[in-house]
Amino acid sequence: MDLLNTLVDKGLRRELPTREEALAVLATSDDELLDVVAAAGKVRRQWFGRRVKLNYLVNLKSGLCPEDCSYCSQRLGSKAEILKYTWLKPDDASKAAAAGVAGGAKRVCLVASGRGPTDRDVDRVSETISAIKEQNEGVEVCACLGLLSDGQAERLRSAGADAYNHNLNTSEATYGDICTTHDFSDRVSTVQQAQAAGMSACSGLIAGMGETDADLVDVVFALRELDPDSVPVNFLIPFEGTPLAKEWNLTPQRALRILAMVRFVCPDIEVRLAGGREVHLRSMQPLALHLVNSLFLGDYLTSEGQAGKDDLAMIADAGFEVEGTDTTTLPEHRRAGCGGAQPAADAAEAPAATVPAPSDATRRDLVAVRRRGAGTDLPPNA
Repeated sequence: MDLLNTLVDKGLRRELPTREEALAVLATSDDELLDVVAAAGKVRRQWFGRRVKLNYLVNLKSGLCPEDCSYCSQRLGSKAEILKYTWLKPDDASKAAAAGVAGGAKRVCLVASGRGPTDRDVDRVSETISAIKEQNEGVEVCACLGLLSDGQAERLRSAGADAYNHNLNTSEATYGDICTTHDFSDRVSTVQQAQAAGMSACSGLIAGMGETDADLVDVVFALRELDPDSVPVNFLIPFEGTPLAKEWNLTPQRALRILAMVRFVCPDIEVRLAGGREVHLRSMQPLALHLVNSLFLGDYLTSEGQAGKDDLAMIADAGFEVEGTDTTTLPEHRRAGCGGAQPAADAAEAPAATVPAPSDATRRDLVAVRRRGAGTDLPPNA
């Protein structure tokens, strides 16, 4: 297939595909799926070998968010029956993080619901970062606290935060359809503040919210222009009690095509398989390891993932290996300086594809609300 040969060559040279080529990946048929996965897998192995970086989420504060992001179970007005609790104490958060590290996680992601942190919240998180790093040598800590105010990124960096996550989620053109309490530019600004403060930027997307192929390509190209070090790819978890509860638009095959497109656009960036993988990829998760080089271990913020031991078994059975703390994730050319990829060539505008219709075989039973770990008396899944 000429398209795939071209994309592999570009990926190995760190040259970005055209927008038309990225759209063409999403338009490939199920009969071509294994060819697409194999092609993107060549690019993944060029820059990351067979290593898989494990990340572990700790939800520091759950629920009761004043923002109205339609996809989120913690949003303003959400009727999802999730865990709700205020800030975990630093020691409790550190214990939760230790479970993930013991399970093989190299990075701990500290997340808190809300529009953004107050200065007191930054103090709390700074204490938590210190506690985690004192007890877990070599672990990376990523903070995800919402929109940042002036000076907060610098304070988090000084406290030891290695990275900051703030996802773009969807295209700028359709951002207003999923959120009205802040806009796309607010999110871009926060990622840029984190980069300016010296933190590694982590920013990704959510697929399956009713967007078109054009929207998916737009947000991934916006991410590449922003140039984060890691791009989490989430698949919508349609929680009952949220506006997007009926958005079941993904098949395992479509999810794999989306991951392949992201890899071709972001050839040398850490691409992370994130929330919703169990719900939408299901038994095809091992194939995704040929496209991504990072994933979340165990549970997510408000939903449960598959058992951590099953994640580890899946990685081993698929012929991959867990990345150790003594290994640097990014290729040397990205560590030496920001970016390194070549700009995309101009391309003619391609028509937007329509969203596939939901299947009657939708597995709504796969959405499991988290009832263990942080904020409970039950041990975490790691």
